Amino acid sequence: MPAKEYRKAKTGLAVVALFMLFAGEAIRNLVGWDIFMGLSVVLTLIYIVVIFRARHLIHWRSIPFWLAFFSLWAVASLLWAYSPPNTALTLWPFVEVTIAGVGIALTLPWGDFVRALGTTLRWILGLSLVFELWVAVFVGHAIYPVWVDTSEGKIPAVYQWSRNLLFEGGPIQGIVGNRNQLGFIAVIALIIFFVQLADKTVWRSWGFIWVGLSLFTIAFTRSATDLIALVVVMVVAVFALWARAVPQSKRRPVYFTAAGLMIVAAAFISFAQGFLLSLLGKSEDLTGRSDTWAAVAELAQQRPIFGWGWLSPWVPWLEPFNNLAVHNGVHYLQAHNTWLDVWLQVGYIGVIALAFAMIGLLWRSWFIAVDRPRWDLVEERPYSANSLVPVLITAALLTQSFAESQLIVQSGWALVVALSLTVMVPTRITKALR
Repeated sequence: MPAKEYRKAKTGLAVVALFMLFAGEAIRNLVGWDIFMGLSVVLTLIYIVVIFRARHLIHWRSIPFWLAFFSLWAVASLLWAYSPPNTALTLWPFVEVTIAGVGIALTLPWGDFVRALGTTLRWILGLSLVFELWVAVFVGHAIYPVWVDTSEGKIPAVYQWSRNLLFEGGPIQGIVGNRNQLGFIAVIALIIFFVQLADKTVWRSWGFIWVGLSLFTIAFTRSATDLIALVVVMVVAVFALWARAVPQSKRRPVYFTAAGLMIVAAAFISFAQGFLLSLLGKSEDLTGRSDTWAAVAELAQQRPIFGWGWLSPWVPWLEPFNNLAVHNGVHYLQAHNTWLDVWLQVGYIGVIALAFAMIGLLWRSWFIAVDRPRWDLVEERPYSANSLVPVLITAALLTQSFAESQLIVQSGWALVVALSLTVMVPTRITKALR
């Protein structure tokens, strides 16, 4: 296969993988779990072959230690798990996602990765808005996934694929069937679309149309978590651009201001929590999250060091996990907090490993964003908006991690793996900017 065609094939494969990672719920809701799992296995096998063919690109120095440690610790938890069969069952999707993240990072040049991510997010946002419009205009009522048996009486609204609320101002859920997830996809999409506009890799009018659709999606999902994530991304972007504007030796005001802003923000949140929750339309218990967090913490304290074994998401038939997060009669399968979920499953050791992995990713991403691209003795190469992508996505993921557990499953974990492997070798990004 010619090099150009092979590159297109790898980009196309990445788009398919990213679509399944970001919008896997759409496939499951449309054709069921069995077909989805079959597609996942096929895609994993393809990426295993791809990684094997690209094994010469793997070097020990390019493997993030704490990311590898956390991944291996999660797998090792099978040895002390409360329920080894169920831990093995949930470890397989974790391994699949890890393989996909490694494959994407290893075989796709940075520019192609950003392009593939942008293409994927356009498809998801576009299909989501068309889907919600179709339900509102032609169906006229809420619809459920194919795997939900609606013959057994009233089904909780949380299981609805679409709630038919587009013309009522939302919240809409799109093809992913979850407003928080759809809103977060729109936040990541905004990052990519603005970067592509700044780097002039898309038509200007076309780019602004997608920016507008992303903002519309965030507004109509009415997700407080994603709104906060967007604000954090904007703040990080401002500080990164400020740091770029001054020499490296004169960046202390940037860091002092950032530290001061974090202290002020923490104090304001602490003293004005009630006001902020009412402003965001949230109840005092954060829509049941506080009870869930308390229940998870109580269970985690029974096995604080090693945890109960990997279970992400929790399996709905296993006690006591199936009753940890019950709200309005619905049994949720996550802690709605990545760090509590990790503590519960793989203990303090897992929390420390993941924390160091994310700190390392944020640290390397920041300096890739604010330092001029270098791979030789030339020091004055121009900046590129493309190099802002890792730090902005990492900031969004970390913000979301305190209200959702998406960081360790599906698209969240795939992004962590792909970005971590990429920033370990900064020239993979800087040389791609030539």
